[in-house]
Amino acid sequence: MASLLSLPQLTPAPVAKPAGRSARPLPGRITCGPRDNRGPLQRGRSLSTEAIHAVQSLKRLTSADRSPAAAIAAASTSLGRLLKSDLVAAMAELQRQGHWSLALAALHVARAEPWYRPDPVLYATFVSSSPDSEDGAGAVDALVEAFLEEKEKGGGFVAGEEDVYKLTRLVRALVAKGRGRAAWSVYEAAVRRGGCEADEYMYRVMARGMKRLGLDAESAEVEADFREWEARLSLPSRARDVLDEMRAREKSSTTTV
Repeated sequence: MASLLSLPQLTPAPVAKPAGRSARPLPGRITCGPRDNRGPLQRGRSLSTEAIHAVQSLKRLTSADRSPAAAIAAASTSLGRLLKSDLVAAMAELQRQGHWSLALAALHVARAEPWYRPDPVLYATFVSSSPDSEDGAGAVDALVEAFLEEKEKGGGFVAGEEDVYKLTRLVRALVAKGRGRAAWSVYEAAVRRGGCEADEYMYRVMARGMKRLGLDAESAEVEADFREWEARLSLPSRARDVLDEMRAREKSSTTTV
């Protein structure tokens, strides 16, 4: 399994303080606000008290050292006892705050849990929230490699059991980030070799995405796969038409006799 320790160290850009605003509250006024640059809660988000405390603890433990090894050790301490829903929420919150490296450390903790399964949607969120930098691009490629290794060790892409919508979200996120080769790796492993039954939307996303990113040969292969898929879909209807025609001829022949 690919190790997340090999991913580049990514740190959020420092947040500039607004000019002209005093750093200290006015005497006699009680003020409160987000701690550690945490933004206000958004509608539709549910973060338990345990998850909030765990995220704050993780950021506090890594304030002096944000190296991958230190982040993973701190994440194991801070997040190791969280329930599945809280750990997933903590990962999402760290991504929202721009602490992508810490979210990766949380993912490392999640991968060791018995409930963990390589979910394309989870990886799609990491791809979408990754920094737009050379290090971020390398980290995305490493994430895709880890995802494909996890799927292979877990039995691969099983035909009929894969959610093509989730896979499409992942390849869409990769195309949007300009990671055409990584998107092609997912498509090849899932659809061309893994037997995952894609749909028209998946083929169109891949064909257009590959062409936009300059991968014309790959785009042509996707279009060929799409034409073959359309031909397979039309076979049952053609067979029914032939059968109906044979029955009509048999009925006409019987009537004549």
